Amino acid sequence: MSHVIPAPRQAVAPVEGGGDFPVHRIYCVGRNYAEHAQEMGFTGREPPFFFLKPADAVLPVAEGSIGEMDYPPQTQNLHHEVELVVAIGVGGRDIAAADAARHIWGYAIGLDMTRRDLQNDMKKQGRPWCIGKAFDQSAPIGPLHPIASTGELTRGAITLSVNGTPRQKGDLSELIWNVSETIETLSKAWTLQPGDLIFTGTPAGVAAVVRGDVMEGSIAGLGTLRVRVR
Repeated sequence: MSHVIPAPRQAVAPVEGGGDFPVHRIYCVGRNYAEHAQEMGFTGREPPFFFLKPADAVLPVAEGSIGEMDYPPQTQNLHHEVELVVAIGVGGRDIAAADAARHIWGYAIGLDMTRRDLQNDMKKQGRPWCIGKAFDQSAPIGPLHPIASTGELTRGAITLSVNGTPRQKGDLSELIWNVSETIETLSKAWTLQPGDLIFTGTPAGVAAVVRGDVMEGSIAGLGTLRVRVR
């Protein structure tokens, strides 16, 4: 098959030890830690909801390096949200929670960067808020670690600091909807594919960053993701 324009470059996430993970789709879970839900004005274990980012929103950050993220246009309130990212290696539809782990290729640390002012404006107008979430470089991600080496991640500290000052702190065990439940729910609405990434939600403490800030997100067993805003 010949293309009438150059084919877009395949979006990829880095892999621990080398290699690339081709990205198909990026699913994100909203308000999936109780304290974060509360700071956003919500309480309780509401049914999970999802939004998507384009695959090329990924900003791959190699192991041991500092990623460089451009401060995006049209915002004065860029927020960090550190998250466990789950990479799907085996696709499927209507996946039971009990079977979810065998569909996971691995895990990484990710940042769901958010133009909060634009998101809030769209919410007030009752309009979709893709402009607040799905912009260029809005999904920095560190190296993926295969589940074969990490085991299934169900607990462990998740933190983020900015310029060395702690901002976010939580534990994976505090997810309102755990990874298996999230995969079960997602796969009822979409057929999951190899290459899909799932950003699983962020703990409390989201706040703004400015040019020059260095974010350091850490998850037990996955190391540290460092990203500088420029």
